[in-house]
Amino acid sequence: MDSDILRRLIWGGLLAAMGALATVTAHRLSEVIWRRVFNEEPPE
Repeated sequence: MDSDILRRLIWGGLLAAMGALATVTAHRLSEVIWRRVFNEEPPE
């Protein structure tokens, strides 16, 4: 991996994937907390 451009593309892809994973995880955790606190489905 000597190409600087390739390294930057891989780094950008890794950041995007981690950001998406964090978003999905936070959304699911928020739904669980909402259901336990209010005992109902979260608003849309």
